[in-house]
Amino acid sequence: MTEQTYCDRLVQDTPFLMGQGSLSEQQVDRIVLQLNRYYPQILSNKDAEKFRNPKASLRVRLSDLLGHLQRSGERDCREFYRALYIHAQLLHSRLPSRLGPRPVAFLACLGLAAGLALLVYCGPPDPKVLPGARRVLGFSPIIVDRHVSRFLLAFLTDDLGRL
Repeated sequence: MTEQTYCDRLVQDTPFLMGQGSLSEQQVDRIVLQLNRYYPQILSNKDAEKFRNPKASLRVRLSDLLGHLQRSGERDCREFYRALYIHAQLLHSRLPSRLGPRPVAFLACLGLAAGLALLVYCGPPDPKVLPGARRVLGFSPIIVDRHVSRFLLAFLTDDLGRL
């Protein structure tokens, strides 16, 4: 599995960030000011004035800012995420790129394990019904355990790597 770049993440997160109530005007202004003051090579004074213009709607300014950052490159997108984390931590933790498919994969594994357990323990006790099935299913937790444990270890190390 390849790691997403910050620009890829920004493309994925743009609809969420553009949604109603995601970022307040004050948060956008703080992010623009941080990018302008600490990283003037990312946002020049002229760009900062454009993205903080109170005459333009917040949605237009945010859209222009995100587009500008996506065109600027990886480092600029990374610094945007750093500023977003500082000024909107709760929103940063709910970004789609941070959540990803992890909950779905976990639920799929949990469903598979529960289904196998139900088949093994609640299946028909009559050995004439599917005679080889109980034998195969009896060994399947051993087989599945080895593959699932690799997946879960990769899943956990990925999460621990982000801390």
